[in-house]
Amino acid sequence: MLHFKDPSKLRTKKIVFEDVYCAQDSGTLEQLKELSSKRVNVESINENNSITNAIAREMSGGLTSQYEQDIQKLELYVPLLENLIQHVKVIGDHTKVIRWTSDLKIRWTSPLSSSSFFNLMGPRFFQIDKLQFELGMVLFFYGAMLREWASHVLKTDLVQSTTLFRKAAGVYHYLAHEILPSLQPALTPEAPPEASSSVSSIMSFICLAEAQIVTIMKAEEKQIAVGLLAKLHFGVVQLFDEAKNCFLKSVKECKDLSPSLMEYITCSKVVHELRSYKYMAESLKGEGEIGSAIGVLKRVLEWNSNVDGGMESWKVVIKEEIECVRELVRKYTHENEFVWHEKIPYEDDLPLVHGRKIATCIDYHPQRWERNLALKI
Repeated sequence: MLHFKDPSKLRTKKIVFEDVYCAQDSGTLEQLKELSSKRVNVESINENNSITNAIAREMSGGLTSQYEQDIQKLELYVPLLENLIQHVKVIGDHTKVIRWTSDLKIRWTSPLSSSSFFNLMGPRFFQIDKLQFELGMVLFFYGAMLREWASHVLKTDLVQSTTLFRKAAGVYHYLAHEILPSLQPALTPEAPPEASSSVSSIMSFICLAEAQIVTIMKAEEKQIAVGLLAKLHFGVVQLFDEAKNCFLKSVKECKDLSPSLMEYITCSKVVHELRSYKYMAESLKGEGEIGSAIGVLKRVLEWNSNVDGGMESWKVVIKEEIECVRELVRKYTHENEFVWHEKIPYEDDLPLVHGRKIATCIDYHPQRWERNLALKI
């Protein structure tokens, strides 16, 4: 599986809620302080700190993985933030509340923004004076960290990896359909891509594709029929196609969307299209149709002969897959010339793989801690 870590590289500036929102009573003040305390933990993610592994493990209740520790920080912050948002909604568009929210100065970086890569003064921080922006960015961060954890455990636990990718897909689906749509009217074309509903849709499809890739790895271990493997790999291609369609929609809304995201989608799609037709060719040969097998291999090589962009590690994987398909063409051609003497069908007569998508989201259900907040209006 190709790896694209950029979405998890989010960073944010400090927020102190009790310095901005006026509490009517000591209970509300304590809750605002607790919210700020949980926010400090979120701010520490992706920052260099001097905390030892032993202290970090103790603070997290015994969690040994850095990914688990960071995910826990986000999970403990979100319910308190959502509680504040619900109370602010009840108050409505009061002038004081609007000013308080503006005074928070909610600022986040945007690793999916192309301008972030060319800023000599350090990462660019985007500010949007909406609590919904804060919630959206935190949940985007949460989905990204679930995805990173899924990649981390890939070599040791395929089942857990699949589950984590599906959870991440569910978080992004929730973001795209439940949280970010209400924020869209406040966004300008220069807003961070992570705040766009369509970008969360892209990430949801990417996570589903990655979940299906891990499922295929498990199926390959069990040596299931190559015909089914071909369909499953092409299901991955179809999921990346859906991500691509969302990307094309996103670039109309987000003028600053990084091309790296599209390069990841394109390169991943190429890898799994090559694998899909390689398995299809093996299936066709097994059915005595070596001419068609050669034809579909040559066709998929022609489709994917010119792939531009992407990280060097991705290009290496694509090159290896192309060479594997070429070697199969040489092998089948040699065998056909000396044994079978089958004609290679015209391109229009060659079969196509019918993809099978089996990965589904694990729905994200927000945990709201309903605590009364009394703000002084």
